Amino acid sequence: MPPIPGSGLAKGLAVTLRTMTKRTVTAQYPDVQPELPPRTRGVIGLFEENCTVCMLCARECPDWCIYIDSHKETVPPAAPGGRERSRNVLDRFAIDFALCMYCGICIEVCPFDALFWSPEFEYAETDIHELTHERDKLREWMWTVPEPPALDPGAEEPKEIAAARKTADKLRAQEEREAQEAQADQGARPGPTAEQEGQE
Repeated sequence: MPPIPGSGLAKGLAVTLRTMTKRTVTAQYPDVQPELPPRTRGVIGLFEENCTVCMLCARECPDWCIYIDSHKETVPPAAPGGRERSRNVLDRFAIDFALCMYCGICIEVCPFDALFWSPEFEYAETDIHELTHERDKLREWMWTVPEPPALDPGAEEPKEIAAARKTADKLRAQEEREAQEAQADQGARPGPTAEQEGQE
């Protein structure tokens, strides 16, 4: 059946009329801040205390936009007669967001949870050289990182918590066993005889 002449125009006008009656959804940014999803990939925050300068994030970065400098420090022995140890101390941690493609590989490969996604996105600069943010700025963004979502009720318990609970249960069982043995020793210990009481 051939189309009715002008049906396409009528359909287009119908769509226009429907849209005209709806309320506008334009967000007046920056006066109205957007509602971002909870795990938005904005910028990368650095939790400096967890960084061991293993350089894994810088090596795995496909854009080579992470710059890390460090030096070695000698740590005195923890116990007398022990051996001195050396550890890496972080001097510089910077990310060039002009190069970063927000793939998140650095966050995934970090073995010590030192890097996190922050939902902050307002960090535009007038000069491209100022898009290299040092560790002080990355540290500020760390405090805007949202809490991780709760585990599902049926999810498997994290290995760290399971290992800690197993160790605590083992210590508790050992303490109970020692307490029972101490009570058994006190019960089995003979009391003073009549002669001994008379001598006293």
